[in-house]
Amino acid sequence: MRIVIAGAGEVGTHLAKMLSQENHEIILIDSESDRLKPVDAAIDVLTYEGSATSLDILRETIRKNTDLFIAVAHLEDTNITAAILAKKLGARKVIARIDNMGYLGKGNREFFKDMGIDHLIYPELIAAREVIGLLRETGTTDFMDFAGGKLSLYAQKLESNAPVLNKSLEELAHNLSEIQYRAVAIKRKDRTIIPRGREEFLDGDLAYVISTHDGIDDMMKFSGKKNIEARSVMILGGSRIGRHIAMSLQKECQVKLIDINLEKCQNLAEILDDTLVINGDGRNRDLLVEEGLTNMDAFVAVTGNSETNILSCLLAKKMGVMKTIAEVENMEYINLAENTGIDTIINKKIATAGRIFRHTMNPNVTQVKMMTGTDAEALEFIVPDSARITDGPLRLINFPKDAIIGGGIHASIPFIATGDTHIQAGDRVVVFALPSALDKINRFFSPDRR
Repeated sequence: MRIVIAGAGEVGTHLAKMLSQENHEIILIDSESDRLKPVDAAIDVLTYEGSATSLDILRETIRKNTDLFIAVAHLEDTNITAAILAKKLGARKVIARIDNMGYLGKGNREFFKDMGIDHLIYPELIAAREVIGLLRETGTTDFMDFAGGKLSLYAQKLESNAPVLNKSLEELAHNLSEIQYRAVAIKRKDRTIIPRGREEFLDGDLAYVISTHDGIDDMMKFSGKKNIEARSVMILGGSRIGRHIAMSLQKECQVKLIDINLEKCQNLAEILDDTLVINGDGRNRDLLVEEGLTNMDAFVAVTGNSETNILSCLLAKKMGVMKTIAEVENMEYINLAENTGIDTIINKKIATAGRIFRHTMNPNVTQVKMMTGTDAEALEFIVPDSARITDGPLRLINFPKDAIIGGGIHASIPFIATGDTHIQAGDRVVVFALPSALDKINRFFSPDRR
């Protein structure tokens, strides 16, 4: 594909890096040379310095063979204008990042489509929905439903009490009468491993497990975790993410939201009828204790400061809060934060990039999940007729070693994949893959074998 990205901030740069690994032709536009220089040095892309709304630059970069234009510059107005112009100049599909929730309202999507914008991306809403899903699955570090909820992907940190420590996948499978879950990846320090039969689980591993609904209880025993519904949540930060989380949860559980800005608190108090909004410094331990931190089921830190979010979550964890979630937007801090004991790290830039990334994939891909802190991706495919993946049992078709099929849906019934599984046309299949495998995987799920 030929892809033009407007904006070399962290979202645009992350996208360019991901997409350049898959032999796409990438053009990156930004008005600041300081943002483009590191990209030029590290990634095989073509860069243009200038405004994304410049007709001269857009005419030079947008041609009839441009498959996708992605506007992810810092300013919403720039993105909307650039996307409309790109469509008029011939880009087949255009995506614009926005910061206004109202644009996603009923009827407004069609309004923007009429102007030529195919998709609107709102990073804060994407991140908030991730947090809400995680608060409903408190025993996991990361989570995503596939195939309408019939299969779920869980990430679980293995600690010293985990029953699976020092046991191999072969041993665990041997003890199961019916396989309802399967480990599809292990993050060990800075490495992501696609596990095979003899791979053993070690203390500190982050295990990614695919499970059917019937296998959830056994899967939780696998890691020694308990899935307890969060009935009380404290949110630090009245950001757009914090506001969305509170608005979604306030009817079903007790929510307290703390922010240091008085005016923001006053505005939030008018919007959030069933949330207790508190004006105060969330870095103040005494304030958090006074407001009942020790009695909370979950603590979510989504201020605009990564350091504050990390430190406050560590305090909450130390004080016995069951589930802690920190927004960490500084990419260099993600691995550090994951190893401190915080349950979950969210990054709206990675979440947004993952949502956009789906539009560059094989047309049979229905979902993509970028896993924070790893280079790996979980993808859901609908298997087309005559695809290579249907040639025989998985153990016999030479499926890439840097990818693994976790499970799928056949005739509306979920299954966990083994070496004897024979994938059929029409199945929905969940694949966990490293970047090196993506091009090879596409060939397995393409009907064209030439």
